[in-house]
Amino acid sequence: MERVHPREAKVVPLGALAKLAALLAGNAALAMGPWLVRLADTGPVSAAFWRLFLALPFLLMFAHLARQPLLGMPRRTLFWVAIGAIAFAADLASWHIGIGMTRLGNATLFGNAGSIVLMVWGFLVLRMLPRRSEWFAIACALVGAGILMGRSLDISFETFVGDLFCILAGLLYAVYLLTLQDARTRFGSWSLLSWVTIFGAPALLGLALALGEPVWPTDWTPILVLFITSQLIGQGLLVYSLAHFPPLVIGLALLTQPAIAAGIGYAVFGEVLSALDIAGMVLLGSALLIARATGERSPPAAAKPRAD
Repeated sequence: MERVHPREAKVVPLGALAKLAALLAGNAALAMGPWLVRLADTGPVSAAFWRLFLALPFLLMFAHLARQPLLGMPRRTLFWVAIGAIAFAADLASWHIGIGMTRLGNATLFGNAGSIVLMVWGFLVLRMLPRRSEWFAIACALVGAGILMGRSLDISFETFVGDLFCILAGLLYAVYLLTLQDARTRFGSWSLLSWVTIFGAPALLGLALALGEPVWPTDWTPILVLFITSQLIGQGLLVYSLAHFPPLVIGLALLTQPAIAAGIGYAVFGEVLSALDIAGMVLLGSALLIARATGERSPPAAAKPRAD
């Protein structure tokens, strides 16, 4: 029997733990996003503009370091990238507006509803009937969403409308991923994200001005922390983790986001969750988990979680 040196035996577990820690830390950083959007003294759409605009220099630097060209993209591809970027900008705008109107846990769950949309889209593209687990996911999503939206309607009509904004954000995120699906396979992710930001940031700024929102913050702290935690730390760690874990593990870790967001909502804003609320979150979270775990039957974008 071959003997293993004690130092060598520790390398794999420590490396696996470091990767798992990166995955969980990335999700924890992303879970703080809705809280920081509420703290910002700009409008919600303006906050979305700043988190994209401030990220652009870093995206360009990452693209340069990865030797991913920014020029030479065909016009047809650039056109679809622009359409995808507008969808992404609309996604962020809708989600940020919804964050200010509904509970943080609801906003986080509904903002990720695009995973379920992509799973259903995969059925249509591949012309395959859903498997038993996928039918179960769809049923869980419908029942869980119904419970959460019904509870929001019990609180006030505004929280119900906030849920609708967050669901719209999830749908728009699915459109964004599907629109860029071909470009993602042909161009580097950093150069593609740079172009998405170049097209998306001005669209968000124009929308914020059209809505009459305050754009320039008087207190930069929430905006800067939002940009650093969501765009740099959260997105960076999640992109790193995607290369090391299967969709099932990514989905399980992602479920920490609504839990953390709900905890922040309770501690900071007094958003109390009933047993029925928790049941709805568990059902919808289970649907998201199954949707990510079955990503191999869906389009390539379906297995990719959002990293806002």
